[in-house]
Amino acid sequence: MIITSFSNPKVKFIRKLEQKKYRQEAGVYFVEGLRTVGEAVQTGAPIEQLVVAPELLVSEFGQSLLDHPNLNGIEKIEVSAEIYEKIAHKQGPQGIGAVIRQNWQDLGSIIIGKQDLWVALDAVADPGNLGTIMRTADGVGSRGIILLGNATDPYDPTAVKASMGAIFSLSLAQAGWDAFNTWRHDNHLTLIGTSDSAARDYQSVDYTRPLILLMGSERHGLTAEMTEACDQIVAIPMAGRSDSLNLAVATAVMLYEIYNQNRRKE
Repeated sequence: MIITSFSNPKVKFIRKLEQKKYRQEAGVYFVEGLRTVGEAVQTGAPIEQLVVAPELLVSEFGQSLLDHPNLNGIEKIEVSAEIYEKIAHKQGPQGIGAVIRQNWQDLGSIIIGKQDLWVALDAVADPGNLGTIMRTADGVGSRGIILLGNATDPYDPTAVKASMGAIFSLSLAQAGWDAFNTWRHDNHLTLIGTSDSAARDYQSVDYTRPLILLMGSERHGLTAEMTEACDQIVAIPMAGRSDSLNLAVATAVMLYEIYNQNRRKE
């Protein structure tokens, strides 16, 4: 039976997931689009409901997803094109979405591997930046992202979209600074931070794993306490008039330097 009413409880629930408050209360989030849903299905993300608009789902790939073994036993909700367009909040939606269980890791239960690379972000505010960082972190084989302080939600629709499916592959954790710093000492993880006032160039450091790249907030960078706690503080050189890079760009520059150093060693 195809749902055609906006007052349907399932439709109302999915629309509420646009808000962080309801995502946190329910512990789930909504993703939309062939590529994103395809990544979720193929990586075995904890999908709770599949949402389909038969009128809009014309892609052969999309049709094939419906029979994927990872969706066996998953509830499939069919909605009209009009309903789906409201849920998707975009023009020309592809007619397939999914409600997925959030997948937070408990920091204390994480077992560290010898080649682990983690990214810790202090009070990252922009969900687009966070999603882009997740995408880059996955690209270099990072283990996961640790969010410190008052960070934006990685399950925000903008962050999920910008991650291009990386959110399904990375470990995600949240922690306060003191708990995080204790955990990284207990696990003998090198902590690398960045600052435009650092004396050392970012390419002059040996990034031996396991390590954590610690990046500060968009507006304030690393706090004095965080800077003091780092094993190394490095600077990315700037040759033009600008004195800093966008957080996602700076993180990408650092991650690829770490990645390339380890690639050369291999």
